[in-house]
Amino acid sequence: MAKYLAQIIVTGVQVVGRAFARALRQEFAASRAAADARGRAGHRSAAASNLSGLSLQEAQQILNVSKLSPEEVQKNYEHLFKVNDKSVGGSFYLQSKVVRAKERLDEELKIQAQEDREKGQKPHT
Repeated sequence: MAKYLAQIIVTGVQVVGRAFARALRQEFAASRAAADARGRAGHRSAAASNLSGLSLQEAQQILNVSKLSPEEVQKNYEHLFKVNDKSVGGSFYLQSKVVRAKERLDEELKIQAQEDREKGQKPHT
């Protein structure tokens, strides 16, 4: 009886150990993929995401902007800010999300403009 109980326990531990190892490998792979995606976006952009708490994609979704153009960002920001104003029955939480999204997109536009200037100033060799 004790022998069978020990076998059941050992088998159970092996199954749980394998499942844990597989989950750990999947988590490492997902973490690596996320790091690669952040690396492609550039160091400045990743730093801006960390500071604002929003990724570029999240900010674009919040303001309903498909491509980064200052005019479209400003137009959508003004509309969503007014619609979510607390005095007209809107949500302060949503209004603050709109503000943060605009700040994130403005930072991204600033980064792109700086990179464009840097590319224009590189010496031709």
